[in-house]
Amino acid sequence: MLIRAKAPLRLGFAGGGTDVSPYSDQFGGAILNASINLYAYATIKPNAEEGKIILYSVDRNEKQILNAEEYLKIDGTLDLLKGVYNRIIKDFIKKPLSFELTTFVDAPAGSGLGTSSTLVVAILGAFSEWLGLPLGEYDVAHLAYEIERIDLDMAGGKQDQYAAAFGGFNFMEFYANDKVIVNPLRIKEDYINELNFNMLLYYTGTSRLSAKIIEVQANNVKQKKEKSIDAMHKLKEQSVMMKEAVLRGNIESIGQILDFGWKYKKQSAEEITNPLIDEIYESAIKNGATGGKISGAGGGGFMFFYCPKNTRYHVIDALQNFGGEFRRFNFEKKGVQTWKVKK
Repeated sequence: MLIRAKAPLRLGFAGGGTDVSPYSDQFGGAILNASINLYAYATIKPNAEEGKIILYSVDRNEKQILNAEEYLKIDGTLDLLKGVYNRIIKDFIKKPLSFELTTFVDAPAGSGLGTSSTLVVAILGAFSEWLGLPLGEYDVAHLAYEIERIDLDMAGGKQDQYAAAFGGFNFMEFYANDKVIVNPLRIKEDYINELNFNMLLYYTGTSRLSAKIIEVQANNVKQKKEKSIDAMHKLKEQSVMMKEAVLRGNIESIGQILDFGWKYKKQSAEEITNPLIDEIYESAIKNGATGGKISGAGGGGFMFFYCPKNTRYHVIDALQNFGGEFRRFNFEKKGVQTWKVKK
């Protein structure tokens, strides 16, 4: 028997960064994001080798064979996989398991699509399917958040775990004490199709360490830097603007709302942009895009642009010179999915 799971990556349309403590604790955060048909995958083969745990990340080309113990040492190699296992044993099983866990992600680490958190959600989904754990979407997302942020001490926000668990378009609210409210949005199919047609997802060819950028944003709030905090307030406003636009079908305003957010996003931390990113963005605007942003924390990875009235083709031509690549995508309505396969 094989147990499989897949969880969707996400695009953060508006409000990015307001889900990060201490801003969300002090002021409350709000984000609008949508899952897409790029995924993190996890496969568990139970009892592959008795008394052993085999961990294999295909896309990172990393593999370890370990003795089956109740706790796997966190040592910088395949820590996300080990972190999920450790928490499953601690909270639910209370004894070692023997299995092979294989993972793959459709986008590289540091690409800004929430790869790490989505992978944790997929692995949790696979374990939950295998062991029959009573975990709903909120449970999976919160557990994934605790594994990353507390157990593994990785800096970051909360939106990625919830996007991967729930799927679809969601308006999310973040408060103190890790309180999260996910509001699924009922958007007309015509609006989603038009969004899909007019949006371009562009990989800059560079990755970045989001944790460093997020730490800078968090420190700016701790140090009460007015410019950064005011920028975060504007990003929270942007999330409400974006929600109203997609629900009411004001699709032509999406680009302007993205552009509004991008200007303030850059003010929340200096590391979010660089000359290459700025040049790519300006070239897209000159050739017909009405707005866009870097996906995720910033500094590299994926960017996406809103290109109305068939301008997408002009933008594609213009960005060919920057050495990146375009990635086709569609929006994904479902969150983490699990299933079993007979060998």
